[in-house]
Amino acid sequence: MIRLLLVPVVGYLILSGHFVAAFVVLVVAGFSDWLDGVIARRFHQTSKLGRALDPAADRLFIFVTLVGLCVQGIVPWWLLIAIAAKDLLVTACLPFMFRRGYPGFPVHVVGKSGTFALMYAFPLLLLAQIPGAPGEIAYVLGWSAALWGVFLYWCAGAIYLLQFRQVITGAAGTDRTGTAPPNPPVAA
Repeated sequence: MIRLLLVPVVGYLILSGHFVAAFVVLVVAGFSDWLDGVIARRFHQTSKLGRALDPAADRLFIFVTLVGLCVQGIVPWWLLIAIAAKDLLVTACLPFMFRRGYPGFPVHVVGKSGTFALMYAFPLLLLAQIPGAPGEIAYVLGWSAALWGVFLYWCAGAIYLLQFRQVITGAAGTDRTGTAPPNPPVAA
């Protein structure tokens, strides 16, 4: 919940030009996300609410940070469109999945990797606003991570669309009781 509350803080800091402070908040939020996941898995304290809120918080951080970076002219708008288009496309499939008894798409390592790359690309691109060698290094690393993240994000999108196709065409199959499995199969 604290991470969700930090989303508008990051947006405000970026839009007001406090890039280093926004960087710090993003790093703290990213670290707390990682730590929360480690603790939840280690002590078996996962929940349905947590599984829903965690990716929602990640997506909100990405979206708000990216919009702020675009408004400030730090990154081009096509980057926002490339990321948002994948999310909108996959989200459009969800009502069809729900009607067929699937709770949604299972988390895939490619999607997690893409999100991770984007989550560290944007703080680096904020840090790139610092003049001198640190800013230049952050710029190169940030753009490398951003492009790699978009690539992985779309690879995950392709996997989800293949899973969606399996569900729609009935290729996902059923279990012994004749009902749909709780998650679509992971595409090879």
